[in-house]
Amino acid sequence: MNNITTLLTIQDVANRLKVTPQYARKLIKEEKLTATRIGSQWVIKPDDLDAYISKYDISIEPNDHARIGTDIPDIVALSFFSGAMGLDVGMRNGGIPAILACEFNKYCRMTIDKNEPDMALIGDINKYEPEEILKLAKLPPNRKVDVIFGGPPCQAFSTAGARRALDDERGNVFLRYIKIVEEIQPTYVVIENVRGLLSAPYPYNDISTPIKGGALCIILDRLEAAGYTISFELYNAANFGTPQIRERVVMIGKLGNKKVSYLSPTNAENGCYGLKPWHTLRDAINDIEGKEQHYIEFPEKRLKFYRMLTEGQYWKNLPPDIQKEAMGAKLKLGGGKTGFFRRLSFNRPSPTLVTNPTMPATDLCHPTEDRPLSVEEYAKIQGFPNEWKICGPIKEQYKQIGNAVPIKLGEAIAKTILADMNGKVFSPIPGFSYSRYKNTSDVSWRNAMDKKLKKARAEQVNEQLSLSFD
Repeated sequence: MNNITTLLTIQDVANRLKVTPQYARKLIKEEKLTATRIGSQWVIKPDDLDAYISKYDISIEPNDHARIGTDIPDIVALSFFSGAMGLDVGMRNGGIPAILACEFNKYCRMTIDKNEPDMALIGDINKYEPEEILKLAKLPPNRKVDVIFGGPPCQAFSTAGARRALDDERGNVFLRYIKIVEEIQPTYVVIENVRGLLSAPYPYNDISTPIKGGALCIILDRLEAAGYTISFELYNAANFGTPQIRERVVMIGKLGNKKVSYLSPTNAENGCYGLKPWHTLRDAINDIEGKEQHYIEFPEKRLKFYRMLTEGQYWKNLPPDIQKEAMGAKLKLGGGKTGFFRRLSFNRPSPTLVTNPTMPATDLCHPTEDRPLSVEEYAKIQGFPNEWKICGPIKEQYKQIGNAVPIKLGEAIAKTILADMNGKVFSPIPGFSYSRYKNTSDVSWRNAMDKKLKKARAEQVNEQLSLSFD
């Protein structure tokens, strides 16, 4: 039985739910939260607040906290920029579970706490020193960290963004991640990022003007100076069992002078090279057809164009006189300047998942229904297990899933590291292309970059000579 001393005020409720007092009052007005007015203020019974949390399956942003258990796993791994934990789930499935997650976004933090409540959780990477991180992970002083993995915010390096690279605050967070690696010195470090990392411009050494690839040169120099030998490649996740065409740079650094193998593909388009064929959209979402799903309806102004498309078609398949109108409508409704504007095919992998704050499932339409893919379908495409709970408003759920690393790609990374630990080397398949692009491996990219640097230095010398004669 509740007495006056246990009743909660509006501010108490707001503090517990981590919302504003105005939002707490809104819950009362909408009769979602039972409250009683005493004098000039509302009061709430603790049992009624618990009932609201249970009925609506409310997730509350967790505080930073230490790991619950004290047992030390055979392989100690720490996760940074964990997001909705796509990379974490993949690494765990491949045999390398993390004992600590680092994530700043509050909705992602809710997702982490909902699914992995026992692991340590920290927020802003800039607020923690390495010794504090190890303490929260409950590691004894003499226990070495085996693996640190993460995908530092990629917007600073994205070809679609402003590409301010290391001058951008998020680019500096990238360097903070490297600083932690330098000080903790794990045996292996993993960096996952967008293709734009390979060409992000930045001044490098004696080259004063930004040069494409300069940012990666600085990152590699830092890691190599810390004692790591680096291998990297641009990988299409479809080649590892993901029913999605999504290309990501994966870097693996190992302490010492031996390089880790490239990832070993399990699938190939049309099943060539003796591998399994790419998985399709039907493979991914077939088992949730008919189950409850959540999505945001397309506006009617956009639907009229989708209805002109059949399975597998996109905006260029519209009549020529309609294409300009369709893309104009897309821009007015919050879509980007470019995009798929595509009705998906059941018999192909999904194109890269696109997320946009104003239209979360921006340009990918269900093959047979006039609606975007649901949150549940997106999660299946990324490979999340059915029981995985994505928290937050539906727009935030779309964003979390779209930003996640495909689970199967994470599995391939873990299996490659475990193989290296056991002295096994994966031999590349002759003629196999990991992605659609050239000069994307640590070897081919470095050769191309050396030529680019040589040319840039020559041009800079010529420019300086020209200025001296003026």
